[in-house]
Amino acid sequence: MLLAMTQGIRFGLRPIWPTLLGAVCGVLVILCMSMSGLGAILKASEQLFAVVKWVGAAYLIYLGIHMWRTSDSMSNTPEETHTVSIQAPSIIVQFRTGMAVAMSNPKAILFGLAFFPQFINADAPLLPQAIILLTTFATIEVSWMCVYALGGTQLSKYLASPLRMRRFNRASGSAFILAGLGLGLFGKSK
Repeated sequence: MLLAMTQGIRFGLRPIWPTLLGAVCGVLVILCMSMSGLGAILKASEQLFAVVKWVGAAYLIYLGIHMWRTSDSMSNTPEETHTVSIQAPSIIVQFRTGMAVAMSNPKAILFGLAFFPQFINADAPLLPQAIILLTTFATIEVSWMCVYALGGTQLSKYLASPLRMRRFNRASGSAFILAGLGLGLFGKSK
């Protein structure tokens, strides 16, 4: 959600669709892996879980450091105040970023492993149920990401000041770093 909001602030709503789609695809990949049994493997293997966890934590910390170092301004010239004018990265880069952020959380696999069985009828075919559950989850995820991205575009007017933008970048970067540290320190309970 923080990624959707910061992308909305920096690029506006329309250019960030590849990031949002990448994030949703990443979540869907994780949930499909969970439904296919990888969640059980991660739950059983302390070492595999630790590797996935630390890779995800490192990536979130990297993003946080990148946010700390990001420019303090959203516009290239003084006349561009209150407009989002930073050139958005390529569609492929945005999609990969969204997907990487979504897939950097191994707890999502365990979430799927704990959450989905409550809604699956063991006597019915799994594929139609999985399609319904994943489609519903993706729809909800996209809706919330759009809300955050839209909020970010509205917030961009307030952040036109370089001082406010620097503070926002530092707060966002700190949130990513703390999320990475929290993910890294998350202990797997048996």
